Amino acid sequence: MHRNTLEAHSTALVVVDIQEAFRDPIPDSLSVIERAVIAVRGFQMLGVPVIVTEQYPRGLGRTVEEILLSLADEVSVIEKSSFSACGSSAFVERLRADGVETVVLCGVEAHVCVSQTAHDLLADGIAVHLLLDAVSSRNETDKRAGLKKMFGSGVVSSSVEMALFELLRDSRHPHFKEVQALIK
Repeated sequence: MHRNTLEAHSTALVVVDIQEAFRDPIPDSLSVIERAVIAVRGFQMLGVPVIVTEQYPRGLGRTVEEILLSLADEVSVIEKSSFSACGSSAFVERLRADGVETVVLCGVEAHVCVSQTAHDLLADGIAVHLLLDAVSSRNETDKRAGLKKMFGSGVVSSSVEMALFELLRDSRHPHFKEVQALIK
């Protein structure tokens, strides 16, 4: 298998800071939220760990309700003050405990917390796939700059559907029909 394809046993989905304070300022927030919810549900169906972060929730609010309602009971949200999720020891410990070699990343803002998380993960030897349909910024120029920097650094371009089908591998997968129903 090519090194840029996902394997369920060594992958985690990381949802970065999709919080209430970003709902209105981010032009495509409804679409980003919808796609992130599909990713969360699909990854959980496939038994792939899901990690959710919140940047300073007292100021920016909690993770949006749509995502919180999609999380399995055992998934806890990691609060952070550093822009990179890797600045949180709880986040790094969770990655290590789950044996994560590849992170599928989505969230906001592309040019700040998502980019810094991606770069720190790459520096730690963890491959990063970015869900383009579930990432954004308040400003399109900032989003483009963040994406360009991440891709130039080695982040792999992906989408929710692409990632889910890579994890499924085969239409005979026991959860194929459930995942397929999510994305239709």
